[in-house]
Amino acid sequence: MWDETAAPAARILVVDDDAGVRFTLRELLRSLPGVEVNDAVDGEDALEKLAERPCDLIISDLRMPRMDGMALVRRLSTFPTAPRVIVITAHGSERFAVEAMKAGAYDYFRKPFDVDELLAVVTRALESVRLREENARLSGELNLSRSMVFSSEPMARLAQLVQLAGSRDVTVLICGESGTGKERVADALVRASPRADRPFLRFNCAALTEELAEAELFGHAKGAFTGAHRTRLGLFREADGGTLLLDEVGELAPTLQARLLRVLQEGEVRPVGEDRPVKVDVRIIAATHRDLRRLASEGAFREDLFYRLNVVQLRVPPLRERPEDIPVLARVFLGRFIDRFHTGPLKTPDGFFERLRALPWPGNVRELENTLESLVALSSGGVLNLEQLPSAGPVAETARTAAPQEAPLGAGLKERVEAYERGLVLDALRMAAGNRSEAARRLGIGRATLHDKLRKYGLDDGGEERM
Repeated sequence: MWDETAAPAARILVVDDDAGVRFTLRELLRSLPGVEVNDAVDGEDALEKLAERPCDLIISDLRMPRMDGMALVRRLSTFPTAPRVIVITAHGSERFAVEAMKAGAYDYFRKPFDVDELLAVVTRALESVRLREENARLSGELNLSRSMVFSSEPMARLAQLVQLAGSRDVTVLICGESGTGKERVADALVRASPRADRPFLRFNCAALTEELAEAELFGHAKGAFTGAHRTRLGLFREADGGTLLLDEVGELAPTLQARLLRVLQEGEVRPVGEDRPVKVDVRIIAATHRDLRRLASEGAFREDLFYRLNVVQLRVPPLRERPEDIPVLARVFLGRFIDRFHTGPLKTPDGFFERLRALPWPGNVRELENTLESLVALSSGGVLNLEQLPSAGPVAETARTAAPQEAPLGAGLKERVEAYERGLVLDALRMAAGNRSEAARRLGIGRATLHDKLRKYGLDDGGEERM
């Protein structure tokens, strides 16, 4: 039941104004394996200790000065995830215990208490805590599995966080490399949200020019600018009461960052061409493959906006950190593409899934999906061809060549990183025969991001390296 090797499996808080009762209960409860026991003198003291460190179970007397046990139970019932509460009642006062249970207490025992009865009640309560946590974990995994396929521990942990963050209507920043499935995590967050049945809209911050993005997000009045032939509400107002996903939020223009900050701070938008702001109630989920903290420190992203977005941060692990998911994903993709291309059953060669696990997959799930689509589309004779798999992938191959050749002697960390990245970009372009869309796909980034890197490294101004 309780794992004694875990540290610690359950935390119990004893609340009683009688020091002798607190001592006795502490000693009895410590006989249970894997239990940590603390105490408080009354309800107010208990709340202060809970603010410092949550617990799983509270055992509280009903009669205490300042805040009594009944008031404590009622206060705890307002918590999003309250600990279980067992109340102690004097012999003949069971009706007060029943009232406490109606207010939210889990169970009760009498004072003076029978040791076996006490331990039995506490054991049942701890077991109910374990089952509640297990149900929450399974619910989280089920929720995320509707969007993503996984079997790994890192993704199971992410599923639990998605369930918690999703249900609490908090601003979430989803971070992760391109192709890891950030948008699917956003889908799971919305399903776990109290806004699940309200509008859920998406906006790619890198897809439009600054002017068009402003009108798309915040709306505009008729005639506000050339071509504004009618009034547009904008995504914030269209999503009122629901959720708005800001994908690639790191690409948002500085002026729009300021306007987004106002929405988060004030809960209002000002459409282009309008004088008065409009109140909106929208939950924001942002996603990015960029390091916003570093961009903020460099002045490339508003620091105040970063902290507003980064209330809860969820990191989607890349495939190389969860290789056990690769065969599971591969089987799903193979089945999908076999049905799409009507190839009939295909045999996977010996070592096929081991080979998939050994590859670095810099483009993550998106690259794996595209690769398997190509394998199925080009299959013949009912067999997948292992020779069509990438030998190591562009990132792994260039790691041995690009950085040493490009980095100048004595270069600092920043120069080495930039030289390494420049080599990766060059190698991807060469492997794609100059096709920038294909090069961006191999690198696991968007075409617009690739153009930015070409300009950054002077590869977009003609000559042989432009390709």
